[in-house]
Amino acid sequence: MHVIGPRSRIGFTPSDYAFVAEVLTEQGREREGLYRLLGDSESRNRILDDEAIFCALLEEHRLLSVSTGFYFYIMVRQVFRRAGLEDRRVADYVASVLTEFSRIERLRRPAGDRLPVMDYLVDMMAAMEDASDEMRFFLSLHVGNVALFFSGIFPDYIERRARRRAAPGMRYYESMGESHLRAAGGHRLAGRYELSPVVRDLAEVFRPARRALNDLADRLLAFHEPPGEV
Repeated sequence: MHVIGPRSRIGFTPSDYAFVAEVLTEQGREREGLYRLLGDSESRNRILDDEAIFCALLEEHRLLSVSTGFYFYIMVRQVFRRAGLEDRRVADYVASVLTEFSRIERLRRPAGDRLPVMDYLVDMMAAMEDASDEMRFFLSLHVGNVALFFSGIFPDYIERRARRRAAPGMRYYESMGESHLRAAGGHRLAGRYELSPVVRDLAEVFRPARRALNDLADRLLAFHEPPGEV
């Protein structure tokens, strides 16, 4: 079972670091020194917080050679910091959620091939009723992630649908996201997947995280309309 975790930073590519070097340095020894610093995790974290990288990603009009994980980590980290959310693990986790859900099929499959495709949160919650303890963990985590994804990246869609069709509004998604992430973070399997602290922490800051993603959505070119309904 593939479970989303805070793995964006460990999956950066040579092209990602080349982009950082291009933005922050000139050719020659200065660039060589930066590459050495990028080899150290603490130094790398500080370097990636440089707002110049964020601005370069926003302003770059050429086809970007960076990885999706790098792109979303830089974006999420900056908007979270502006919202007072300083935990890198939480930013990393949310970036991983956005990376995974940029593939529509991943969004619609809460447990890989072990469950059928599900397009609605209500279907996922109904599936929990007869699910095993293990499957309830996967479903709960997925519901929390989906609630954050839609409320963070597509807030206008949620509000518009709520007005026109009496569908659930933003408070519903916030409540669903908080409660299901909290439940998943407290599950015994969260410890096995090393998710307990980060998922619980995200549940506690779900609303400010959602609002920070709303700001990010205004800047993104990757998403225009939601890939389905929830």
